[in-house]
Amino acid sequence: MNQRDRMLAALPYKAWLDGLSEERMRAKEILFDHNNCRPSQVEERQRLLRLLLGKIGQNFNIEQPFRCDYGYNIEIGENFYANYGCLILDVAKVTIGNNVQFAPNVSILTAGHPLHPQSRNSGYEYGIPIQIGHNVWLGANVIVNPGVSIGENTVIGAGSVVTKAMPANVVAAGNPCRVLRSITDEDRKYYYKDRIFDVEDY
Repeated sequence: MNQRDRMLAALPYKAWLDGLSEERMRAKEILFDHNNCRPSQVEERQRLLRLLLGKIGQNFNIEQPFRCDYGYNIEIGENFYANYGCLILDVAKVTIGNNVQFAPNVSILTAGHPLHPQSRNSGYEYGIPIQIGHNVWLGANVIVNPGVSIGENTVIGAGSVVTKAMPANVVAAGNPCRVLRSITDEDRKYYYKDRIFDVEDY
């Protein structure tokens, strides 16, 4: 088993061996082109992202700048939107459902290092997969740590650090992130806190 196989199997691996440095360089080159496109070059940006990512739906928009490690470990469903400054460390699989929204500066981090300094200094690191369900909204500056899953329809508040699995249909926030309450049918009539929609087509 080479180091790439170990990385994909969530085992300790060394990131500079067996072609991994070259694969990261490929991703950086594509991302450089993407991030330096003119804003009006929407089709070219999308072409580059399709070249980079493992899977992505037909309808998506990832604002510049966007950064990731490899790209091929990222699978995204339909109607995805990521605002400015999205970072995905995809040394392990990142699976994102349909109708998911990321606010600015969201970080999805599958990568990590051992706690003990001697182990950490050996150069071994790891990646643990992350799963994000359908209809999830991550607020600005949310950090999702290795191995986390987030259930469908859940909203994670701005600035949260998600260190463990979050269930479906909840509002959660904090550092560490914790469930604040459930999302119910009553929430449908509000667009922000206690402000009620003044339109009928929502």
